[in-house]
Amino acid sequence: MAYDLEEQEQLATLKAVWKQYGNLITWILIVALLAYAGWTQWSNYQNNQSGQASQLYEEMQKSVVSKDDAKVQRAANDLEQKFPSTSYASMSALVAAKSAFDANDLKVAKSQLQWLIDSGKSDDYKALAKIRLAAIALDEKDYDAALSQLSGDFPDDLQAQVFDRKGDIYVAQANIDAARKAYQSSINKMSEKSPARQLVQIKLDAIGGSVTDAVVVGK
Repeated sequence: MAYDLEEQEQLATLKAVWKQYGNLITWILIVALLAYAGWTQWSNYQNNQSGQASQLYEEMQKSVVSKDDAKVQRAANDLEQKFPSTSYASMSALVAAKSAFDANDLKVAKSQLQWLIDSGKSDDYKALAKIRLAAIALDEKDYDAALSQLSGDFPDDLQAQVFDRKGDIYVAQANIDAARKAYQSSINKMSEKSPARQLVQIKLDAIGGSVTDAVVVGK
């Protein structure tokens, strides 16, 4: 009997709690279920977007192999407009910029790289775009614009490329001391096994520097 009374008290307590908080609990459950459903739908949508973008990027690569720059640019523009949040859009911008550059269309190359800087989702890809824009500006002898692209922070794994490009710009400006320091900084940022290290060393030696006598500079 004591057990029955205790059970009845618990039941009464439960009823009282439900009467006071039942609506709140119900709404919490509804919100949780809606959130889960929304997350599932969004996840499916993202997977679908990624799948479509992957197919389009694969077709774009075939156009690169066949050196059909017009098709490369169309595919890149489709990816940027329809799937801008995917990594494929960022990768396509880099590929399209290279394709346009090889086709001597610097205007389109710069446009693709600028899209990536303005709208890309990856900091690494944005950094690569800045380095490549700096290279184009160097070819156009717009040295101030080239150095401007290389200002600010860059990921650690790209800093060697930044200093190497700065060295090229300083050489073009006949600023040999700054070039030596930039090349040396580039070398110091590379591992000893890096295939690019020897090339930068050749550049440094060509302007009368060496690995030991140049001073390391910051950004």
